[in-house]
Amino acid sequence: MAIESIANLMADARAREYAIGYFESWNLESLQGVLDAAEHAAAPVAIGFNGEFLSKPDRLTRERLAIYAALCNSAAASSPVPCAMVFNECPSDSWVLSAADLGFNLVMLVGQHTAHDDYLRRVKRIVEHCRSRGVAVEAELDELPSGASGAVEGAGPMTDPEVAEKFVCESGVDLFAISVGNVHIRTHGQQALDLNHLAALHKRINVPLVLHGGTGIPGESIQAAIRLGVAKVNYGTYLKQRYLAVLKQAATWEETNPHELLGLGGHRDIMVATRLAVRDAVLERIEDLRCDGKALNWPRSGAVAGR
Repeated sequence: MAIESIANLMADARAREYAIGYFESWNLESLQGVLDAAEHAAAPVAIGFNGEFLSKPDRLTRERLAIYAALCNSAAASSPVPCAMVFNECPSDSWVLSAADLGFNLVMLVGQHTAHDDYLRRVKRIVEHCRSRGVAVEAELDELPSGASGAVEGAGPMTDPEVAEKFVCESGVDLFAISVGNVHIRTHGQQALDLNHLAALHKRINVPLVLHGGTGIPGESIQAAIRLGVAKVNYGTYLKQRYLAVLKQAATWEETNPHELLGLGGHRDIMVATRLAVRDAVLERIEDLRCDGKALNWPRSGAVAGR
């Protein structure tokens, strides 16, 4: 199936009260694990890569964005479930513009430590570039607290409904990511969302809402958030945790034939083991999103055109 438009995916999610899961990949095994899970559950899915990580200027090796785009495109074309193709959370305008040109159909420019007016100007330029290409744009105004150290740090104010409403109208973005108690890179535990604050945002903002930091959000909060306008939830941290746990276990396996560990595709193949770990991790969250089975008989009648 070809890449599905964001407009169609969001319209269907809102109409049938579920959310699309964006399960972030970082290599071929993780990408295939995400698709394995989506196909097993017959769930629409968002696949893609982290733009902040790929574009970091201090990386030891330069990343070729065109390869990641081609990989995503091929993955979606090979899958029977509808897929979005996401270039997520990138601070570089040039990388975001390139991602749109290379076939990602949802891009996101982040502007941490950037003045509001400057970020608005940059996002409007991205939206203008993307509109004629059928590419949707996601934005955010608030940097989420981080749980990378094991404790939640750097908590800022939650998204202001009035400021957010004005930004969405002026920028023309298609999706808007919010801060309502969600935490980036939460490595331990979970935290419920502030649903009253989310309800206030839902009343003011007329585009689908997005939750980043899905790893640390309990299932009951996700399901309540869906009823309050959330149509996409991002996951990444726990997928890498599961992947690394299997990788560490595999490091203890005794095997003299390197092909058994890399490439033969059996029970002792590290690439297979990590792919299955990602698949199983994704399947755990698909139920929370209520998107299982929603890819059956796709596309539905009444699909809308556009981004």
